Amino acid sequence: MKIIFDTQNIYYVPQYYPIYLELLLRGFEAEFVCYENKNSRAIFAKSLDAKQHWVSDEEEAQKYYSVEKPDWIFFGNKFEGLGLIHQFSNTAQLGHGIGPKPSYYRKSDTPMTIRFMEGLLRLNTIKKMYPDDKFIQVGYSKLDPLFDGSERGLDLEQFGLDSRKKTLLYAPTFNPSSIEAFPDDWPDDFKDCNVLIKPHTFSYTRKKYKAHREKFRKWDKFNNCYVANEKEFSLLPFLKTSDVLISEASSTLFEFIAMDKPVVVANFFKLKWSYRGIFKKRFKKRFMKDNVLYKDIGPHVSSYKEIKPIILNELKSPESYRERRRQYSIDHVGPTDGKVSKRIVDYLVSNRP
Repeated sequence: MKIIFDTQNIYYVPQYYPIYLELLLRGFEAEFVCYENKNSRAIFAKSLDAKQHWVSDEEEAQKYYSVEKPDWIFFGNKFEGLGLIHQFSNTAQLGHGIGPKPSYYRKSDTPMTIRFMEGLLRLNTIKKMYPDDKFIQVGYSKLDPLFDGSERGLDLEQFGLDSRKKTLLYAPTFNPSSIEAFPDDWPDDFKDCNVLIKPHTFSYTRKKYKAHREKFRKWDKFNNCYVANEKEFSLLPFLKTSDVLISEASSTLFEFIAMDKPVVVANFFKLKWSYRGIFKKRFKKRFMKDNVLYKDIGPHVSSYKEIKPIILNELKSPESYRERRRQYSIDHVGPTDGKVSKRIVDYLVSNRP
């Protein structure tokens, strides 16, 4: 059996990789098809220990699939031209995140053989949206290493940090982002903690986010702070090592609470011009639905000035939102037994073309 992972962006890899390892363990052939128009081949080569085939764009990928005729192709997003592909291959959709944006559901506008789903609430929602398509709940494969014991986390001492201190993780998304709303010296406000900053890949790779990179350079100068570089595309070591998380509208919030760790939601953003003033309705329409503000997942802050006492309180009393985190995990993340990839591969084997 041959399986291909359609990897339009490097940040799809953490969802795919546990499945890839399970496939190799069972003796199957698998590879990643990577896109040159969206990624750096140099970064991929150094970061991804797996068989790779490079294509220029989606059209070339489709041609490659028609020649290779794999048993299964995984997609992390929509893909046109499935009518041709389905003549020789089955397709599986695996969302590249479990965030709140409507695009999470709209990925299924191009129906695939199967879409593997995470939590029960999301499964029930998407079944109503696409009653003729096939979905199965398995959980969130990305998190398998956190629950099967294979993810060891970071060596804080390697970054000049103190492993005896509590560790704060700031994992902002790129849009809408709170990055520019954080002060240049904010790590200094948390001298008694380690501060880890894990940016989204786009904050590094897209030219228009130059202001994000300027902030990262300033923060990285503080002795108690480490800013992940663009080659560190996996968030898992940072999740494993940290005690509390700050983020905005990001899948990271769901991933962190699955480990029963406290989160603080930043409700303050630097919005692009097309979401400001008279255009603010666009922002609300795109981001203010389907638990975008994660109402009960943890405390919310409306400005940076409010954040320090709230973070310190969550570190002191991490059990405050425990029951709500448990329910969010059931609704959005699904089973956290470290066996999601095994269930997915079992399905592939039982339903091969």
